[in-house]
Amino acid sequence: MQRLLLPICAIVVALAIPIVPWLVIGFPFEMRLEETIDGVADPATAALLVVGLLSADVFLPIPSSLLSTLGGEVLGFVAGTAASFAGLMLGAVFGFGLARMAGRPLMTRLASPADIERIDRLSERMGPALLMVTRPIPVFAEAAVLFFGATGLSWRRFLPPVAATNLAIAGAYSALGSWVHLPAALALSIILPVAATWFARRTMGAS
Repeated sequence: MQRLLLPICAIVVALAIPIVPWLVIGFPFEMRLEETIDGVADPATAALLVVGLLSADVFLPIPSSLLSTLGGEVLGFVAGTAASFAGLMLGAVFGFGLARMAGRPLMTRLASPADIERIDRLSERMGPALLMVTRPIPVFAEAAVLFFGATGLSWRRFLPPVAATNLAIAGAYSALGSWVHLPAALALSIILPVAATWFARRTMGAS
């Protein structure tokens, strides 16, 4: 049980970082965000907003699916995908790098070298797959980035799966915003992440 304490604590902290701000300012913030992006007339300003807000997604309750959909509606498919991808990557890289710098030293103080070696092996083996699986799922996506950063997952194991999944997510939601009637697209951008979260929790509960 003691061997499991460190990874459990790391997971709890990683989950708390995106959850706590959401509990404080979540849904009203989504509504204000939609009004702000939808009301921007200048495409360059809208693109900067999309990139800037998505880059803060790890630490703030940014509804990335909704924002990417709005980006597709305002900027079009190609520019919306590019802006969303840039923002998602900046946020993931920043969160992962910060977790590597701050979380790794903490782990070396709390765990024995043998425990850290065991966690490192698990992280290197399962990290890329779990990062890809969790990217579309709110809270889990941010928590996975922070957790695997703290466990010391290498950049070469982190960047390819995260970049590939972020590109797919950015393209999918930008396509919704560009080619689907906006109210229906926004509804889907909310329903799909909620459904993914429900499925993930159900799967974890069953296991």
